[in-house]
Amino acid sequence: MVDGPRGVRAGKATAFPVGIARGATFDPELERRVGEAMGLETSARGGNVLLAPCVNLLRHPSWGRAQETYGEDPHHLGIMGAAFVEGVQRHVVASVKHYAANSIENTRFTVSANLSERTLREVYLPHFQRCVAAGVGSVMTAYNRVNGAWCAENAHLLRDLLKGEWGFDGFVESDWLLGMRDTQDAIRAGLDIEMPRPKVYGRNLLAAVESGAVPGELVDDAVRRILRIMMRFGIFDRRPHASPTLVACPEHTDLAREVAERSLVLLRNEDELLPLDRTGLRRVAVVGELAGAKNLGDRGSSHVSPPWVATVLAGIEDAVGPGIVVEPVLTDAPSAQQLDRIASADAVIVVAGLTAKDEGEGQITVGDRLRLELPELQEELILRVAAANPRTVVVLEGGSAIVVERWIERVPAVLLAWYPGMEGGHAIAAGLFGDVNPAGRLPITFARTKAELPTFDVEHDEIEYGPLHGYRLADRAGLEPRFPFGFGLSYTRFAYRALLVESSTLRADGTFQATAEIANVGPRAGDEVVQLYVGCARSRVERPVRELKAFARVHLDPGATARVDFEVPMSDLRYWDEDAGGWRLEETDYVAWVGPSSRELPLRTEFKVRLG
Repeated sequence: MVDGPRGVRAGKATAFPVGIARGATFDPELERRVGEAMGLETSARGGNVLLAPCVNLLRHPSWGRAQETYGEDPHHLGIMGAAFVEGVQRHVVASVKHYAANSIENTRFTVSANLSERTLREVYLPHFQRCVAAGVGSVMTAYNRVNGAWCAENAHLLRDLLKGEWGFDGFVESDWLLGMRDTQDAIRAGLDIEMPRPKVYGRNLLAAVESGAVPGELVDDAVRRILRIMMRFGIFDRRPHASPTLVACPEHTDLAREVAERSLVLLRNEDELLPLDRTGLRRVAVVGELAGAKNLGDRGSSHVSPPWVATVLAGIEDAVGPGIVVEPVLTDAPSAQQLDRIASADAVIVVAGLTAKDEGEGQITVGDRLRLELPELQEELILRVAAANPRTVVVLEGGSAIVVERWIERVPAVLLAWYPGMEGGHAIAAGLFGDVNPAGRLPITFARTKAELPTFDVEHDEIEYGPLHGYRLADRAGLEPRFPFGFGLSYTRFAYRALLVESSTLRADGTFQATAEIANVGPRAGDEVVQLYVGCARSRVERPVRELKAFARVHLDPGATARVDFEVPMSDLRYWDEDAGGWRLEETDYVAWVGPSSRELPLRTEFKVRLG
């Protein structure tokens, strides 16, 4: 078993952009290719299980491992995670993690996430179920408790849902070292493998079986599951591993750059400062400590060691072309003389953001991020540079949402690059100079203040998880986030012209089918992420105003028009009826919206569901 949310953690390997960056691509086919590349590199390093993807729901940006997952929405998480699983499992076993409701680091070994059955099933589990439907071979349990029971010893999660209702036929392994506590509770609940060594199982499990305290049939079932996956993936056949030459090969490093380019989110672009025109530049100042840093993200279990890293400064130096001077000011506290040089530059690129010192895996690295703004010195840097030079661009790095209110209105352009992987510097430069048209979209909501977010409690061992977070919470509470879920600007413009539905009245066993017409009415080729949301207009229970139910990334040349087809199974419109203990599809009116974000939805239609 090999760690791998952003690359294989075994010697030198390709360092891809982190999961949240890949989530920003809204491109499942691209993520399938990433999974296949990581699967090959796992095989090349002698492994046969890749401990990825992480599909935990990002309920709050303070979570230290937010960077490892794809975002805040269950549908989006499931689509991206399933694509990754399919790619990995062309070569090795994928292990989806951390099951379930894992989203706090500082108290991850003690905390209980307490939530209703409806919230569990509708919000925190659909993405895991979609990965199971994609054929994932293994599932890793989380450290935390759910409703009081440790995840590795939670019979409801493992036996009732995962192995029962969902029909999962692979094996379940614990998280490492402290992932389980009680021998009998774990085997009865359905935990198949203790990792990384026998401590709770081993002799304790043998003694429990020999004494009659644990039925041998439970061990038989665990063994069958392990053997089944080993046979399915040819591990007993001793198939040859992939060639070591595939590790960090040109095809994979090129893919890492492609992903980084497609994950760039253009957050602000006043007066169309970006893309920077090379013909009008003589001197570009590149400012900030992070400009010259190899900033790949957390250094916990997701850490990857690539053979090289292209920094932002190196990427810009490679991209500017002849006759343009790049002046590095690699400090967050420039002197008066340096500010004078910055003021006279034709353009200034400030690189700011977070590092492994700010957010990461708990107990191994720094843990949760309780300050949601940039470090104060970086905020001061941005304000000083923007005051000195109006042609200032901020490049943001980090693994989750950042509160930007203190400085966002002072700078004309902001490009979000996440932790962009080993080829990130080249990708960022391509976005700044227009060689790439940014088309990443936010897989998370950027709130204006911490007060607009759910409670994030790292002091207590019990925390209530409600059904609303991210754009669902913002919509229900009438909040105006700084940047909504799905948001992202472009160097071109798109028009949404028509939304056609196959039928306005649907039966319970049917599918909502719709076609949206999108046109590129701007001057450049570009990609648009077209998003479809559905809301229940007259529900008998409280539901989100709208929920993402489908999305598609489309490429359009200037003047071109595309028809985007959507299909939403009626089962995706159900809610969990706690009184009846089952899923219920309401016979009522629904609304479908299509647009470029959860808050910009120019196309709208209504439809009805009939149960008869």
